[in-house]
Parts: sequence; C-alpha cells; structure tokens
Amino acid sequence: MTPETAQRIEPARPEEATEALTDAIADLVAAATKLGQALHPRTAANLADLMRIANTYYSNLIEGHNTRPKDIERALAGDLDRDKERRNLQIEAAAHVRLQAEIDRLAEKGKLGEPAASDFLRWLHREFYKGATEDMLRIRGAGREFMMAPGEWRSQPEHDVADGRHEPPSSARVPDFMAYFAERYRLAPLGTAGRLMAMAAAHHRFNYIHPFPDGNGRVSRLMSHAMALIAGIGAHGLWSISRGLSRGLESRSEYKRMMDYADTPRQGDLDGRGNLSLRALNEFVLWFLRVCLDQVNFMSGLFEIDALAKRLRTYVARSDALKPEATRLLEEALIRGEFERGEIARITGLPERSARRVLKEVIDAGLLASDTPKGAVSLRFPADTLDVLFPRLFAEA
Repeated sequence: MTPETAQRIEPARPEEATEALTDAIADLVAAATKLGQALHPRTAANLADLMRIANTYYSNLIEGHNTRPKDIERALAGDLDRDKERRNLQIEAAAHVRLQAEIDRLAEKGKLGEPAASDFLRWLHREFYKGATEDMLRIRGAGREFMMAPGEWRSQPEHDVADGRHEPPSSARVPDFMAYFAERYRLAPLGTAGRLMAMAAAHHRFNYIHPFPDGNGRVSRLMSHAMALIAGIGAHGLWSISRGLSRGLESRSEYKRMMDYADTPRQGDLDGRGNLSLRALNEFVLWFLRVCLDQVNFMSGLFEIDALAKRLRTYVARSDALKPEATRLLEEALIRGEFERGEIARITGLPERSARRVLKEVIDAGLLASDTPKGAVSLRFPADTLDVLFPRLFAEA
C-alpha cells in the first residue's frame, strides 16, 4: 500500500481485547460509574465547571503553556492580561472551557453525534479558534508563513509538515484520510469495550493524520473527551483526560513517548496486517486506558464527600475573613446541593442579622453563589481556594 492511501492508519483498532485490556476496561467502567455518586447533582455540576478549567490547564501545559487556573478564571470573566502573549493564551483557554461546556451540554441532551465525524471535528477546531486574533492564526516556521482558516483541513502545499518520526499525509489527501477516519472510529456500532478501545486508538491516529495546520493536539483531546462521554465513562465531567496525559502514570514524558511509539511501522508478519505496528497500538491503547483509570481513581478520592467536607472546614479555619459558622453553610451546600437564603439562621444557629453577615462573607469569598440575586445558593470553587480544597489537582500551578 502507498503512503498516501487512507488505509495507512491501519490497524485502526486492536483486533481483539487482550486480558490486560479487558481488565483495564472493566476497572475503568466500574470506577467511572462510581465517581461522584455520593455527590448531590448540583454540587457535581459545579465541580464539573472546575474540571473544565483543569482540563484546559493541562491541555495547555501539554502544549508548553502554563496558563494558571486564576488566569483562566479571569479570562472567563473577560479580564484579559495586557501582555499580548498572555492575553492570547487566556483567549485560547476561555475558548477551550466554553467549548467543553458545550460538548457536555450536547451530550446531556443526547445530541452530541459522532466525535470522529469530519463535521464535528471541524466544528471543534472552528469553535476553539473563535475570537482568535490574527497573530494566533498566523503560522510561521520552516521557511513558511500563512494564515490558518479555523475549521478547515490542511489544503495547500505550505500546510504540509513533518511531525516526529513520520510525515503526515499530504494536504491534498487529508479529506480522504479524514473520511476513512470517521468510518473506522464510528462509535454507534460498537459496545462499551469497542468504544473505549476506539477512543484510545483514535486519539493517536487523529494526530498521526495531523489534519489541521495547527491545534491538532487540543482538538484530539476534546474529541477524546466527547468519546468518553458517549462510551459512558464521562462521569458527569468529574475527571480530566488532559490531566492524565500531561502527568502519565510514572513520568510526564510518557505521552510524547507513547504517541511516538504508536507511530511505529509494522514489524514483520507477526505484527498485524496493517501499515503500522499492531503491537505498538495495543500497548498505546492499554496505556491510554490505564491513564484514564488513574485519573478517575484520583478524582474519586479528591471528591469523596467526607474528605471534601474536612477540607472545607480547614479552609474556613485558616481564613481571616470567615467566621466558624461559615462551615455549616458550606457543608449544608455540599450535602444538599443548594439551600434557600431563608434557611441561614437555622443552619448557622445564629440570629438572622448575624447569619446574613456570615452568608455575605462566604459569598464575597466566592464559595457560595446563586444563579439569581435572591436565589438558592450552592458551592463554588474559586481559584484562590484550590490549594486547600483540592490539593494536587493543579500540582504544577
């Protein structure tokens, strides 16, 4: 087969689930099903907002950009840095968070569709670069310079690029490769195990094709997030694929090393029947699923309700701005999801006026908020609380 044939990405999926893969899939499904079950749905939804920031933070970190949680929080509020480079990173980060939120919304309504479909992938790329400055869209390097069109495949000779151990298909062939990609990674005909193996394999093969001039890594991680939702391991957005890929199982260099390894050409007659190594793909898929499992388990411990309640008490105890009775409000919101403002005197055990002062202090600290000025309040997790409330979630920040 010639290098420009779309079948060049074969094997597209493991030919069968090995015992190790079967075990990893079973453990991942069980852990994801359990994650967050003890949390009130409203508390879980607000934690999912935090995890979108985590996913964005680690996706940026993979690209070599350290956009801190508070920078992302500021960007979402429209507070952009004066420095052009930092501002551009904030614009990208805010776009990532909003795009993931839309993916989650579509999944919740059953309208997500096929994540490997060309229309969906081009939509991801277009929405990610929505609002991007000209400087963010200008591609420079290797003696070339051009403006990237968001949502458009590579289509010109100047878009061609060597990436790692292989050269992606030429720009003229990208549409054919992506049509083949969409067919090989359709999730609808597959069961849970097949979907999870496809999710992992598609992550590599998408980057192997490198269909966009830039932004492929970010799009692939958002695609994997969407696939996880359809495969049933999304756990309401309470874990982050990007955090796992950034950190690996033992080393932060694992992601690049495993992606490069999965590029390996077929090694003899016992290594599958495709252009690429079946053995390398199987090992990549197993690694990817174990990374997912590691993250689901980590978040299960972090979001365990008794442990989170203890960290809320610790935060209040360390705060100069919050009275001890604030703990009662926070624990009430954690357990019940939300409560009406008229309940604050009962919850705190304080007179009405004192209880209102305590509530105001907690709201001013950003730990409680409501959708309307007088509506029920629920827990929030502002960036300046994360070191205490969620240790090691943003370990590099």
